[in-house]
Amino acid sequence: MQTEATMPTLKPGERTVVVLGANSFSGQDFVDLLLDQPAYRVIGISRSAERSSLFLRYLERHDRSRFTYHQLDMNHDVPTLLKLLDAERPAWIVNFAAQSEVAPSWDHPEHWFQTNCVALSEMINHLRRQNYLERYLHVSSPEVYGTCVGQVTEDAPINPSTPYAASKAGADFLLSAYRKQFHFPLLTVRATNVYGARQQLFKIIPRSAIYLQTGRKIELHGGGRAVKSYIHIRDVSRGELAILERGRIGQIYHLSPDQGIAVRDVVQQMCKELGHSFTDSTIAVDERPGQDAAYVIDSTLARSELGWQPEVTLAEGLKEVINWVQSNLTEIRQLPLSYNHKP
Repeated sequence: MQTEATMPTLKPGERTVVVLGANSFSGQDFVDLLLDQPAYRVIGISRSAERSSLFLRYLERHDRSRFTYHQLDMNHDVPTLLKLLDAERPAWIVNFAAQSEVAPSWDHPEHWFQTNCVALSEMINHLRRQNYLERYLHVSSPEVYGTCVGQVTEDAPINPSTPYAASKAGADFLLSAYRKQFHFPLLTVRATNVYGARQQLFKIIPRSAIYLQTGRKIELHGGGRAVKSYIHIRDVSRGELAILERGRIGQIYHLSPDQGIAVRDVVQQMCKELGHSFTDSTIAVDERPGQDAAYVIDSTLARSELGWQPEVTLAEGLKEVINWVQSNLTEIRQLPLSYNHKP
């Protein structure tokens, strides 16, 4: 890790990119993708300390000389964060930082709104007065639409079903207002159900791989009938970079696979891959409050305008997760498999 004091100065043609939420599943993969590009000097910011390479793909790189990491919390370290941004003067900012779990948002909705709306508003109100920011990519969620069925395009009405989704919708409305009033250089991405190696262990795909290899039954909320649109993390990162580099300011872009699939069918594929009986390996439990029946959105705009399309098949992606769990099972066994809420 580079510190602020040892971070090299920009070379001709280099651009500084700040990644907020760089320690998150999506953030760390995006950082890793950026570091493939010699033109980018990357600054990662998250509220927690850097984790191990089990969860951070970029730590496997031998050369991280164009990357520096800062541990800062948007809810508690805003003055320090803004001072850092003004000192570094990034041309581009990508914001993955958010409270992002659905079910726990019913217990403390104020925490979700504090991070996803209040802290965000303070940062955006400061940034709109600065002259260095050229492009700001906001990572939204298709959950702002509520249940997504049919041809859900970027101009679909917002209709959130949970406090989490409502807080993300609030953030989207806030940023849109700053775009209209102050020409804030906003780009927005809404990707469907991201998965892959290094994902949080409580998520259904890595959790299923772990349970199948440790003899525990997989709980399927609502019997696993909810339809998701699983898309591999690297496909999403590639799409986000395409939006950041070539997207139209003010535009929302969807990233999604060709079709949706029921959760139970995904788990059934994993059981088959590992030679386990689906019936013996799973148990149906009650559905979670506010669970939308489907997340299926249309990504024609990103495909036609940016030339993006998903490349990793679901079968390939599930095998990657299974192999990741198998290779790291000793370490994973020592880690909690449930969500730990941090306000």
